[in-house]
Amino acid sequence: MPVRNTRRDVLIGLCCAPLTPLVARAQGNTTPEAGTDYVVLKSPQPVETGDKIEVLEFFQYSCPHCFAFTPDLTAWRKHLAPDVAYARVPVAFDPSRQPHSQIYYALQALNRLDDMHDKVFSAIHVAHRHLMDTDEIADFMAENGINKAQWLATYSSFSVMTKSNQAVQIWTSYKIDGTPTLGCDGKFLTSPSMVRGHTRAGCLQVMDYLIDRSRRERKKK
Repeated sequence: MPVRNTRRDVLIGLCCAPLTPLVARAQGNTTPEAGTDYVVLKSPQPVETGDKIEVLEFFQYSCPHCFAFTPDLTAWRKHLAPDVAYARVPVAFDPSRQPHSQIYYALQALNRLDDMHDKVFSAIHVAHRHLMDTDEIADFMAENGINKAQWLATYSSFSVMTKSNQAVQIWTSYKIDGTPTLGCDGKFLTSPSMVRGHTRAGCLQVMDYLIDRSRRERKKK
């Protein structure tokens, strides 16, 4: 079944421009606009990061555009201020893809996201492995040094299943209709296909603006 990307399908091909400082500077003269570069949520979502500004990355392992965006996000995250809390939310528009959400939370439980997150993306989009079948997934993890029995127990654990189900509630509440999408502090959404220029660099520049805006709005409270 094809990956659902709805509003991004027509424009997403333009999102492959590399993230460079020159692009960011070229776009820096334009203030991001609601409805053009980002969406203001009609129903703000709860944020559980305390004094920190919450940034959420809504992604699918099966989404090629999420795969393309990952290196840019990795570089961008390294420069986030200490008052920003970053988290990912796996999305499964099709319930049959829920195993990919379980993969994410099982890796998180085993403290293997740092070295395995990109490998899962590459396995799917470069090696063309589906990673949908439980045994296939376990074999892949074993190839990467994760004990198969430990993986299977973690993958099917109550904790992982609970987090996978909670992820559905989160992205549904945010009304996510395509990936990749970034959320800021429970109030804003943006994506490479949404911003002017339809670039990944432009999306991250808008996120910098939204983080700063959220910071200023928090100080007013």
